[in-house]
Amino acid sequence: MKLVITGVCGFAGSALAGALLERRAGLEITGIDNLQRPGSEINRGRLRALGVRLLHGDIRLASDCESLPAADWLIDAAANPSVLAGVRGGGTSRQLFENNLSSFGNLLEYSKAHRAGLVLVSSSRVYSIAALAGLPLRVCGDAFALDPSGPLPPGVSERGIGAGFPTDAPVSLYGSTKLACEILALEYGAAFDFPVWIDRCGVLAGAGQFGTPDQGIFSYWIHAHLRRRPLRYIGFGGAGRQVRDALHPRDLAALIDAQLGAARGDGRRLYVAGGGPANALSLAQLTSWCDRRFGSHAPQPDPRPRPYDIPWIVMDSGDAARDFAWAPELHMPELLEEIAAHAEAHPEWLEISGVS
Repeated sequence: MKLVITGVCGFAGSALAGALLERRAGLEITGIDNLQRPGSEINRGRLRALGVRLLHGDIRLASDCESLPAADWLIDAAANPSVLAGVRGGGTSRQLFENNLSSFGNLLEYSKAHRAGLVLVSSSRVYSIAALAGLPLRVCGDAFALDPSGPLPPGVSERGIGAGFPTDAPVSLYGSTKLACEILALEYGAAFDFPVWIDRCGVLAGAGQFGTPDQGIFSYWIHAHLRRRPLRYIGFGGAGRQVRDALHPRDLAALIDAQLGAARGDGRRLYVAGGGPANALSLAQLTSWCDRRFGSHAPQPDPRPRPYDIPWIVMDSGDAARDFAWAPELHMPELLEEIAAHAEAHPEWLEISGVS
């Protein structure tokens, strides 16, 4: 099987490439990356050693996409991943549009031309901000928790948020680009007869992630805690009770590997892929873990709200479990320890990741 991965030198793309090569014999991978993300250059040598063919190119340019070799599948792991992109830092709104949406049109044309299947790595941030903010929550110690004492909104259960949760605008500029990509992928696949899989991921996390305060929060928090960098609990009373679940890209690779081998010609194409309740932590709980691992370092409360922040997002991957017998294998203690060991071995990692 021949595979193209976009954003291959980023955290998700490089981890997917390595994990898929381990899982699938005879796999040939070509990766393309513009190396714009701070730190991405580091992954080039490791990927070459794994036998990945690397192209330095920009998928915003149709000519660069046309230079890609024919493949059986394309995995799109390239995007500006910050929910604040286009609004506060992370480039302008036009750059966000070009990075996340107009570039995706070039990838759709690639799949159309080569009849290559398409896997889109999407995001939990396609969901309606109003619906997420309106979830019934209760304070459970130092974390928010879903309150199941009354009726829950459609698309959410005690297992988390599923694919049927509302996606009404606003979802953030970032989220809207990912949601538009989902719709376009399904339409192109139906119109031009190539298979499409969409995986809406919770927070991806693991060693080697280029974490910042706006993206990759588990990695950023652990590295910053160890280095005694200033940390803040932003919004929601400044107590750090906001909760996210975490998924390692190796576990995502297991789901994608199953999808690449599926012969289904129709039916469900969109899946939620997250760590779920067992792999969810609040910032305050993550701080407590870091305190035990590295010694005490207290974040400062900052109750001022920030655009697009949400108190609780935990993903329900029940559809993927049912259809692909898939579940995350790397659980939170192992995931955090992996990041911590990497942080200890790489004291320069925040600077490499572009954190000033």
